[in-house]
Amino acid sequence: MLRDLAEAEWTRREGLARLAAALGPANIRWVGGAVRDGLLGMAVHDVDCATRLRPDEVIAACQRADIRTAPTGIEHGTITAILADGPVEVTTLRRDVATDGRRATIAFAQDWREDAARRDFTINALYADPATLEVSDYFGGLEDLAARRVRFIGRAEDRIAEDHLRILRYYRFQARFGAALDDAAEHACAALAHTLKGLSRERIAAELLALLALPSPLSTLMRMHQHGVLGVILPETSSHELMALAGLIAHEAAQGVDSDPIRRLAALLPVSPETADVVAARLRLSKAQRARLVNAAARQPADTANLHALAYEIGMPHALDRLLLLGADTQALREWQSPVFPLKGGQIVARGVTAGPEVARILKAVEARWVAEGFPADERIEQILSEELTSI
Repeated sequence: MLRDLAEAEWTRREGLARLAAALGPANIRWVGGAVRDGLLGMAVHDVDCATRLRPDEVIAACQRADIRTAPTGIEHGTITAILADGPVEVTTLRRDVATDGRRATIAFAQDWREDAARRDFTINALYADPATLEVSDYFGGLEDLAARRVRFIGRAEDRIAEDHLRILRYYRFQARFGAALDDAAEHACAALAHTLKGLSRERIAAELLALLALPSPLSTLMRMHQHGVLGVILPETSSHELMALAGLIAHEAAQGVDSDPIRRLAALLPVSPETADVVAARLRLSKAQRARLVNAAARQPADTANLHALAYEIGMPHALDRLLLLGADTQALREWQSPVFPLKGGQIVARGVTAGPEVARILKAVEARWVAEGFPADERIEQILSEELTSI
């Protein structure tokens, strides 16, 4: 059963009332995720609204009400209102003039239903009156939301042809909200999976990582694999890797560790740093994400032999990735602080060694023994250093 939207915290934000007053309540409707999630009783962070006003009129109305704005997507009719309780994207009602599967040419409109018709799913085309919170539903979105069904507006094939990314958005929303499957949507996504090849790698990566970040994406990813969708965007993944992801998700839960999309992506790839590097480059991952993915792909059973040594050598985040992927107990690392190696090169020079490569070699040898012995106190480091100097 859906909640009364008036129970949603976001509907009582002072900034939203101020924005509605500035633009005129008859001119705007809250729309999309905030309405959908509010009806489900879920937490809402970002609020969007649709308006009959054109972008220049939105800016002028906000200026009169002393509300700052930013032209974050003005070419698509979007102005962001900067409010004390969070920014709000204000988008002029639109209709599609032309689409090519990647981008749309739009024209501004005045009709709420016409704007709703260009959205992807029925559960994302719910509009709430700012004054009464009455929800306008033009395509059966309330019924679908109550049934936890993700359904395209109109023919699924037509909506996917407008923007191929909607295939991945369908699976992400299905993993997040879906309980009942929509056969027409599943069939269309499978039939048009090849169209994903025409999308930018960045858009694909963003949707894939958003899906992997969800609490329980496994059954959805398995359907994507069965339908040939996953093979288009991640051809390295086989049934074996899907089982590895299943193990990781279960282990994350058992260890009380939050899900992480990069770690989960590592589970979907063969245990090969070279392969991970190729995938990271193809998906245009950030430098930090690429480093994590490649490091996770370098995991091996020997990593579990000395957890503290592993964390010291490659860093705590990288160590946790490897250990969780290996199914190891990470409890020993929960409150452990990596120590700082106290020995400096100057101390070795003071013992009679000429500054240069030999100092670096001795420093490295002492550190390796210090780590292997479990990070003993300074007295033991002095003993190890003496032994190394004696062996010169």
